[in-house]
Amino acid sequence: MMKPLVLALGLLAMTACATAPAPYDYSAFRSEAPRSIVILPALNNTTNVEAHEWFVSTVSRPFGERGYYVYPAWMVKRTLEDSGLGDAALVHEADTRRLSPIFGCDAAMYIDIQQWESKYVLIQTNTTVAFEYELRSCKTGETLWANQQQLTYSPQASSTGNLLGDLVAQAVVSAIEKARPNYIPLAQQANAMAAASPGRGVPAGPYLPDQYGQDENAYPSALATTVE
Repeated sequence: MMKPLVLALGLLAMTACATAPAPYDYSAFRSEAPRSIVILPALNNTTNVEAHEWFVSTVSRPFGERGYYVYPAWMVKRTLEDSGLGDAALVHEADTRRLSPIFGCDAAMYIDIQQWESKYVLIQTNTTVAFEYELRSCKTGETLWANQQQLTYSPQASSTGNLLGDLVAQAVVSAIEKARPNYIPLAQQANAMAAASPGRGVPAGPYLPDQYGQDENAYPSALATTVE
């Protein structure tokens, strides 16, 4: 009796996966052509007070690997504190153009942590992270690029064919995940997807010379998509 329902849910999942999001319009990004990015302290909108401290170690590398100079995170934090912008909320509310004379940056990355949680239900633990990214020009304050990512990890015990044994094993791996959630690998994967996904990530920067200026097809501007 359950097979038609399972099949229907499977088809629904396949249909959802087949609908890809529309490519981002990179006109403003390419017009600005940023070379350096200052990643600002993330705004933590979760109840996990340690989320920002863990997250900050995961975000610089993927954008640096896209060919941009990314200012060291702890130097950014200290410099902002010395400039009277020690609180993440204050940084996010301040005019982006204030950052240019402080850092000499081309663009500033604003990140909101929307989810950083691990929930245990019955014998299953789901660990979820969700982030919103926005890159703004340090010259004009205008948005150059935006993205959002959400990932969930649910550990699964290996099946032995013994129903009771499998349930016990699943309960154990779920309890371990609940005690020590897998946040860092999830955050690393989310940041990598945000930075490099074709059509949604950031185009290759000037410190990636083999790709810089050569990826218009993967990261199109509105002008490029309308010219025949």
